[in-house]
Amino acid sequence: MVHSPMKRNARLAIVTVLAAVVAAALPATGSTAATQPGWRPLAAAEAPDANPLKGFIPYAGAYTTFPHSMEWFYLPLNAVMTGPHRFDWRPLEEQLNTIAARGHQAAFRFYLDYPSKPSGIPQFLLDQGLMTRPYDDFGNNGQSVSPDYDDPNLVAALDRFIAALGRRYDGDPRVGFVQLGLLGFWGEWHTWPYNGDGTENWFASPAQQLRMLNAYDAAFDETRLMVRYPGADNKAHDLGYHDDSFAYSTLPGPGWHFMDLMRQAGTTDKWKSNTVAGELRPELQGCLFNTPMDCAGDGDKDFATSVAQTHATWLLNHYAFSPGYTGAAYGNALAAAKSLGYELQVTAVRSEARHRGLDLAVRIRNDGVAPFAYDWPLQVAAVGSDGRIARAWTTSWRLTGIMPGVPAELSAALSTEDLRKGDYTLVLRAANPLRHGMPLRFANAGQDTTVSGWLTLGRTRIS
Repeated sequence: MVHSPMKRNARLAIVTVLAAVVAAALPATGSTAATQPGWRPLAAAEAPDANPLKGFIPYAGAYTTFPHSMEWFYLPLNAVMTGPHRFDWRPLEEQLNTIAARGHQAAFRFYLDYPSKPSGIPQFLLDQGLMTRPYDDFGNNGQSVSPDYDDPNLVAALDRFIAALGRRYDGDPRVGFVQLGLLGFWGEWHTWPYNGDGTENWFASPAQQLRMLNAYDAAFDETRLMVRYPGADNKAHDLGYHDDSFAYSTLPGPGWHFMDLMRQAGTTDKWKSNTVAGELRPELQGCLFNTPMDCAGDGDKDFATSVAQTHATWLLNHYAFSPGYTGAAYGNALAAAKSLGYELQVTAVRSEARHRGLDLAVRIRNDGVAPFAYDWPLQVAAVGSDGRIARAWTTSWRLTGIMPGVPAELSAALSTEDLRKGDYTLVLRAANPLRHGMPLRFANAGQDTTVSGWLTLGRTRIS
């Protein structure tokens, strides 16, 4: 999400970060794994161009111009909330199903007020007398209106909507991330310039903001949530952040940039438990990765430092998909996208067959900037000489605990009672809960070599 302004050549910074990642992925000569009894090192390889739940993402659509695993969309609240207690989920279902059919997960946000788009306020609230304010800012020209966010009827309606959304979609494998939205312009939790600084303050009261935070936290236990701004009021909530002005007002300095707010709120380490993401500032999307970088005007313009400080996992960057990058800018943008989030590599494996069982251990390291967002099941399988999986085991290993720079050693005792005697190839995967979803691929030479979507760990004999 955000940090302070440092004028630096973005391309060189990105390439430096990528070079460090690649260097870290190369097997060390005389590595510990190679010298310890029973451990076999696994060969490294370059990370895939796209992996689940990370990288650059577009507005929802069938794009083939840039590697990606997720898609983004907004929906007005009145598209699904048709009465005080009535919901029509078809518009949301259509979006999720279309995105899932492309093997992607979705990130989305609902809004009441989106400048330059028709109002998202449900009609029944207007009929109940909800006060609204017209405005011309941000090219709106009176199209949308800003509601009274503390109106009791609106407050109660938002409570019901959030609870219903959580009941229906918490843990849905089609959904990667839900941004809280609903409050402020674009659902971005601000009404600047109408923020009380010499003007009326149109935004929700602190009490209503806290009520929304509590409602979302109560409604969602599995699906990852995000709110726009770090603050003392949301530090204890189970949610991450989205910096929608990434690499423009991210780095600390003036006191109101994203990383300034992270430090003031004491949330700079929250990336370890909750995902940080956002949007690459639209004005920077078409120029930041040029050689040389030629973005005019103000802003941080330092992508690599913004990633390093925020530990961002994914960014909306629609320019990468339409019109798309070409030449050197494409390579720079791809390196930037790959520098986001996690990068997992299995460095060594140890297996020992015993009577009716197999003791297996793996060493995994994360050469990225953030952990994986979910504990997708880590599964081990035994593949027979016919190339088919003869037996699969789901381990208790947790992906979210594999932190950057902290190698993990995971072990499991696997029962082989129902396996025939013979030679098998062991393979490993993190199972994407989305049917036909993109496999999570390790930065290893053995990825996909035995079974597509699985990492080959090596041979074992069951006797």
